[in-house]
This record gives sequence, C-alpha cells and structure tokens, in this order.
Amino acid sequence: MPFENQMDELKRRKEKALMMGGEKKIAKQHAEGKYTARERIDKVLDTDSFYEVGMLNHSDMPGMEEKSPADSKVGGYGRINGRPVGIVAGDFTVLGATSSRVAARKEGDIRDTAARHGFPFIYLGEAGGARMPDIMGSGGLASYGGGRRNTFIDHMSRVRQTPMVTAVLGKCYGEPTWMACLSDFVVMVKGTAMGVSGPRIVSIALGENITDEELGGWELHSKVTAMADRAAENEDECMQIIRDFLSYMPSHNEELPPLAPVPEGSGEEMSTILNVLPEKRNRSYDMNQLLRCIVDKESLFPVKPLFGQTVITAFGRIEGKVIGIVANQPRFNSGAMDTDGIEKCMSFLCLCDSFNIPLVFIEDIPGFLVGREAERKRVEAHVMNFMNAVGLLTVPKINVIVRKAYGQAFWNMCGSGSGADSIVAWPTAEISFVDPVIAANVVYGATPPKSPEEQEERVRKMAEGTDPYGAAGLHYIHDVIDPRETRNHIVRILQQTQDLSKTKGISEHKLANWPTKF
Repeated sequence: MPFENQMDELKRRKEKALMMGGEKKIAKQHAEGKYTARERIDKVLDTDSFYEVGMLNHSDMPGMEEKSPADSKVGGYGRINGRPVGIVAGDFTVLGATSSRVAARKEGDIRDTAARHGFPFIYLGEAGGARMPDIMGSGGLASYGGGRRNTFIDHMSRVRQTPMVTAVLGKCYGEPTWMACLSDFVVMVKGTAMGVSGPRIVSIALGENITDEELGGWELHSKVTAMADRAAENEDECMQIIRDFLSYMPSHNEELPPLAPVPEGSGEEMSTILNVLPEKRNRSYDMNQLLRCIVDKESLFPVKPLFGQTVITAFGRIEGKVIGIVANQPRFNSGAMDTDGIEKCMSFLCLCDSFNIPLVFIEDIPGFLVGREAERKRVEAHVMNFMNAVGLLTVPKINVIVRKAYGQAFWNMCGSGSGADSIVAWPTAEISFVDPVIAANVVYGATPPKSPEEQEERVRKMAEGTDPYGAAGLHYIHDVIDPRETRNHIVRILQQTQDLSKTKGISEHKLANWPTKF
C-alpha cells in the first residue's frame, strides 16, 4: 500500500489518543461509577453521531507530548434528537482534565463554531482546574489569555445566541465552574462538587479543612446558590435531563423551539381543574397540580425546583408548543416571593426571552416577603431588577390570575401596564393593594376587635372590590374566564402572538447579555 509507514503512524497516534490516560485510569474511573469522557459523549448524543476534532492535540510543554493525549479534553460535534450540537468533555484520566493553552483553544474553537452555525453547546465537566506548572510565571499566566486582544474575553463571556449546557460529573474546580456560570442550564450529579478552588488549595491558603461536598456539593448549589438548575441521581439520568432540556430549546435565537407531538389525553383534566383550588382563600395547594392540568401530558419540566420554592419556573408544552411558566407556589410562604424566588424568576426570564419562548404567568401571590432579613438581602433592589427584566421582555406574555394578586407583586407577575399580550382572571381572583386581613389590621389596628365576628366583618369590608370585575369593567384586564377554558385561552393567544404575528414570536433579545447567574 502506498504511504504505508505514514498510514501506520496515523493509526498509532489515533489509537493512543483513544486509550486516553491508559487502562488503569480508565478502570479507576469505572470503579468509581463514572463513565469516561468519550463514553459520556456517546451517552448524551444520538448513536454514532459524534465527529471528534482535536484528537491529536497534546500539551505544548516540552516532554509532555506523549503524556497528554487530546490534551485532556475530548470535543467535537454530534446530534441530539437529530439536531446538531457542539460538545466538549473533560478527560479526567489525562492529567485530571486540567485546563491548558491547547485545550482552551480547542474548547473555544468548538464553542465559537457552534455559536456561528447556530448549534447548542454542551460542556461535560470533571476537572481539577488550571494545569500547573504550565500556567505558572508571568508568561504562563498571560499566555492563557490567548495572546490576542479579546481572546480571553471571548472564552470567558457570552451573549446568548445558542443554548449552552454544563454537566457536573465529578469534582469540578476552576474552568468547569466558570463554564457552569456561563451556561443557561446546569445539571449536577449527586455526590459531585464544583467551586473556584478545591479543598486542598482552600486548606493550604486558608488553613480551613473542608470536604468537597461542604465546599460546593450538589445540595449547596441546588438549594442555596442556584448554580445548579437540576440534580441527577447518576450520569445516565444527567444525560437524559440534558436531552430533555434541549428538546424545549431552539437550536439558536433566530428560530422558535421545535413543535412536539401532543400526547393522548392532553387537556382532559381541564374539566376538573377547579378541584385543585381550595374554596377557602387562606388554604394552600400545590400549584404543580394545576399546571399539570393545563399543559400537555408529561411535559412539565421544572428549572431550579429546589431553590426559591415560593415560585415555580418550568417549561411545558401546550398543543405541542413550548412555553415558559412562572407560577406562584402557595405551598411555601403562602406564595409570598422571597429574594431567592426573585432571582430564580429573573434568570428564567432571561433564558426564555433569549430563545423565543413565550411566557405564561400563573398568578397567586399575596406580595413579596418583607422584614429584617429581606432588607438585609436588598429586597427592594431585587424587586426593581425583576420589574426591569419584565419590562425588557419581547416574547409573547400571557397572565392568568388564579387567586391572589396584591401590591407591587401584581405588576412583577406581568399585571396591567407590564407589557402582557393578554391578562385574564378567574372568578376566584382577588386584586388589591394588600391582603384584606393585613388591610384590616392596619386600618383598625388602634381599636382591637371585640369579637371574632367583628374581625371577620372588618376583613369583609377590606375585601370589597377585590374581585376581578372592577378591573375587567375598566379594561385594565382583558377578561374574566371560566377556569376550565384556561388551556384553550392560552392556545388562542399563542396562535395570535406567534402564528399570526408579523414577528412570529421571535424576541428582540434585550435580555441576551444579562448574567446567567446572580
């Protein structure tokens, strides 16, 4: 065969790259219940769709060429549900998947190419941070910026053009954490951790002994920091969550999300939706039950379900069309939204507006959570930032007032004058400045009631005019509807604002450069 020596050399080099860090390190990865980088890529992509680039990469440090196959990062392009994506996975069997100049060029090239062609980008993280001694010294540190004027900015910042997803699949310090901060959606496998620096550096620098879990485990980032949007039991579930998330996303910001088949039985529960809502106004209920009646069967996909639980942010589908849902959750603090809930909402609004996902606000909110702790968390600044985000939305916006809509929170949930394409209320809606119980205590506070009956009468007086008919009569809201017609109403408004609109529901993307994390 012509050029036999050259062909053999190419085969040898590629076989070595495919062996990654060697059999022992691969076996160790498997013994810990984890897949290798290439196995992870195969798990998340459609079968046989991966096309690798940079397989023959290696470290640029003299003497490290043979010890750094693919320079610790595996990347390229593939498909998910038939649609193209760019993907990079840290190879922990090679130098702990540490970050280097060559690997950074590969990652940046794949991410830039994906954005330019309109492909989502997926980062599968397990890595130990920047590689030393490569990055030590003035030349080492400065070289990581890439050498040209904007190369570091290009790598470490983004304006949303295509969806970006990060999975935390092991110990992730340094770059994987930065990628998570840039991403639209982050999944952490339980038992993993991420942070700026690992416990070893923290111990040396601060004299503080701490475990990976304590420093940046999945519970911290799912429940406290909101850095993780979902937690997975294992890597297989993690990959499925990524595939599910991307099914709600367009490939890029110049198209609508894909339509999906409508499951049989969708909408059948609308006839009994009133059974979810308690007749007594002060009783709580699970808003998820109400949402599942409205959306297509099995289509409710929660985002940050363990964080800011006074509000639900989720994707769903109605007649196969993707919607974003912001819904108050009376099960927690009676639905009074705290600063965590506000941050959760802002992040979700940015995501939906960036990728042309219409928003449906399901309102049952007695107000914002106030008090000493709220003030320490700058609640008023959060409320106004939230309001500013609502004002910048240019996707279709639908507001359905189910029960309570009080004070400033009424407008933050896209009430009158907040840019909604449609505002309707159920007959059960209450709309006013404050809850009648609070109003009665303020107005009559100097004179204690003589009996429970007198207190009830005071509350009744404060509740006068809170029904939705006053606002409907003056055209501050568009209609009062039978709750059982809610799904049909949303279908009509989506048709009006997408199918029949000159914009076709495509956003102006005014929130595309808001931070993804707060």
